[in-house]
Amino acid sequence: MMTREEAEALLYEWTKSGNLRKHALAVEAAMRAYARKLGDDEEFWGVVGLVHDLDYERHPTPEEHPLVGVKALQEKGFPEEGLEAIKGHAEYLNVPRTTPMAKSLFAVDELVGLITACALVRPSKSVVDMKVKSIKKKWKDKAFAKGVNRQQIEEATADLGVPLDEHLQTVLDAMKGVAGSLGLAG
Repeated sequence: MMTREEAEALLYEWTKSGNLRKHALAVEAAMRAYARKLGDDEEFWGVVGLVHDLDYERHPTPEEHPLVGVKALQEKGFPEEGLEAIKGHAEYLNVPRTTPMAKSLFAVDELVGLITACALVRPSKSVVDMKVKSIKKKWKDKAFAKGVNRQQIEEATADLGVPLDEHLQTVLDAMKGVAGSLGLAG
């Protein structure tokens, strides 16, 4: 199994964009939170979250992402469950999300982007003082962060078997825990 340090080094080798790196860190934190919540392997889930978009900067097209990254991870002996979760987060690949890990990754990926956008328009520029009601207010404004697929988040959350407000709180709390690394501590 790849260690967190090895995964972060690989991410930094493949990804130069600070925003994409922060996205990976936010997804990692959310995946760790769900692993704890579901009684699973927090380290493994975190690593999957950290490398899920490994190839996105270099290979952003549906023909390549995330398959190029999956191949690179496969060559390093990455566990199949993690590879399947990474493939499953790309809805256009039509890979069924059958494990709690795959369902969690799909449910948190878009949401961390929305929460980040919500934080950046706050006077504090922080998630630390953010509440779920702030996210829900921006959720209703379809012009805000219009690239975030809210319907996908709702469906993924339902598939995960978690009420939406609980999901928002879980991911928000996870991001609060790494707010400094995300540049969202105010």
